[in-house]
Amino acid sequence: MERSEEYIKNERKQDWRVALQKKIKAKDRMSIERALMAETAPELRITSQRIEVNIGLTQEQALTEASRCMDCVNPTCMEGCPVSINIPKFIKNIERGEILEAASVLKETSALPAVCGRVCPQELQCEQKCFYVEKLNQPAVAIGYLERFAADFERESGHISTPEMVAANGIKVAVIGSGPSGLSFAGDMAKLGYDVTVFEALHEIGGVLKYGIPEFRLPNAVVDVEIESLRRMGVKFITNYIVGQTASLDDLKADGYKAFYVGSGAGLPRFMNIPGENANGILSSNEYLTRVNLMGADSEESDTPVLRGKNVVVVGGGNTAMDSVRTAKRLGAERAMIVYRRSEEEMPARVEEVHHAKQEGVEFLTLTNPIEYIADENGRVSQMKVQKMELGEPDSSGRRRPVPVEGSEYILDCEVVVVAVGVSPNPLIPNSVEGLEVSKWGTIEVVKDKMQSSIPELFAGGDIVRGGATVILAMGDGRKAAKNMDIYLTEQYLSN
Repeated sequence: MERSEEYIKNERKQDWRVALQKKIKAKDRMSIERALMAETAPELRITSQRIEVNIGLTQEQALTEASRCMDCVNPTCMEGCPVSINIPKFIKNIERGEILEAASVLKETSALPAVCGRVCPQELQCEQKCFYVEKLNQPAVAIGYLERFAADFERESGHISTPEMVAANGIKVAVIGSGPSGLSFAGDMAKLGYDVTVFEALHEIGGVLKYGIPEFRLPNAVVDVEIESLRRMGVKFITNYIVGQTASLDDLKADGYKAFYVGSGAGLPRFMNIPGENANGILSSNEYLTRVNLMGADSEESDTPVLRGKNVVVVGGGNTAMDSVRTAKRLGAERAMIVYRRSEEEMPARVEEVHHAKQEGVEFLTLTNPIEYIADENGRVSQMKVQKMELGEPDSSGRRRPVPVEGSEYILDCEVVVVAVGVSPNPLIPNSVEGLEVSKWGTIEVVKDKMQSSIPELFAGGDIVRGGATVILAMGDGRKAAKNMDIYLTEQYLSN
């Protein structure tokens, strides 16, 4: 449930919080070094797609790290959290050893705490707003590590809590897509008493959390436990169901659904349209990662295998590119390469992902751009012609534009190429709903502060609105949409 500023301030004044504030002097808190998370050794983890890289904090580490938190009067860390987690309260519960209570605090506003603790870019969000960073120029409290610790502790304890919920109101709401945005929305609507059903086109629930993020970063079992929590809250899930094909929105309306949330993501791959791109062995990152993450193509016995090669090139510099190239390494590539047209400093990938990729032996060919693919006599890619780039004047994004260096072309050997240069919104809903306003990029137009589309009963968020975003921003959209759909449905059906 949403908590007001006054509620958060009053919580800080509770006796147990005041006692903790007095227990350790501020200068002593500031002298504690930030916790380092243990990692699986690179030579071991690259032997399997299923070995998680980050191991997590020990309980002793977590309690010590939590004691760094100043429990600020004005918790600026919360301003950086798209789902408004009560960060000081969950951390202070860890400090006093009430870890299950910390997990319960997380669930007040986040449907996926164990997921967010692993894959959210905390360094650009809550941690960037931490007192230590803003005032002391020191490393932030490890909010993400602590979130993961609390969620994992709860899961492993077997004592999994269900958030506070209001009485059921019987109003049916449909969620289209079971990615982070749809799951976040579903959780909040269930708490508000709605009868929520999530429709997923694939055979497994989780959307990009399952098909897009490898298990070495986010184990499927962790996602499944978060989904099970939503089931216990009454959320229903239907797989292999494509809204727009299996059934239309009008069909769902006839079944009694009063409102819809579209979180269908950005599952349409983009390519570069350069010569030779249709050769065998050139895949989108979507296909490559889905085959491995969701269909077990890392196993030689898989019914849906994926192409392998000694030399694998991944084109791009985002987290998806890192996921792809690190997967290639785990599939046996002797030489796994990133080809990226800008410099490493401008890569959108998380610093942690780049660091892990380098530990695993990935090569980074930056300021380099593919210009042609060369196939062998069987039509399979065997080489890539690339061109060196240099950085010119800034473009509309504020980053310096890459400019080709004349005469700098050279050849790379490659048997597999994975193109990870971005994705476009899933066109199914935008194309199948009459009267829905859509941008020139194919995203659904919404009123930003409400997430409401041109069709009043249809709300949308995540990549189908943003065109590409982080898990946590998509979740933030889901929460905002739930809050505003509740207002809309209350006015329509519950106010009399």
